[in-house]
Amino acid sequence: MFSNNQKEKVKTDEASNSSSIIGKGTSVEGDLNTVGNIRIEGDVKGNVNCKSKIALGQSSYVEGIVIAQNAEIAGEIQGSIEVSELLILRPTAIIHGDIVTNKLVVESGASFNGSCRMGVSVDEMDYDEPQAEATEEESESEQTESKSA
Repeated sequence: MFSNNQKEKVKTDEASNSSSIIGKGTSVEGDLNTVGNIRIEGDVKGNVNCKSKIALGQSSYVEGIVIAQNAEIAGEIQGSIEVSELLILRPTAIIHGDIVTNKLVVESGASFNGSCRMGVSVDEMDYDEPQAEATEEESESEQTESKSA
């Protein structure tokens, strides 16, 4: 009745409509990957990759890279966050790492320590080395060239 392609599409649609919850008091070690929405109230030590929306509650703590289409953060992240559409930082949000997003809403009280790059989607991002490191290497090579000349 259904071809394999149609079955896979139905499974993907169902998965993207699903929601997962990591409750308060729950601790997870390892990477999380989901097609659907995810809400985290507990602790995660590992990367979180979500194809839809991720919501981090006030009691949440994530140590790793967070990648999502949309995100609403009220907890703490120790690592970078990459959001292809909209990132909302609630008043209790604490980010210790870099932010890359297309659109950003920072509510009063939210804080982040790191760089912020906006106006790019995750698909357009390049993962080159930071400019400061590149500048140091260039100046070192220039010094070496000037000494040998």
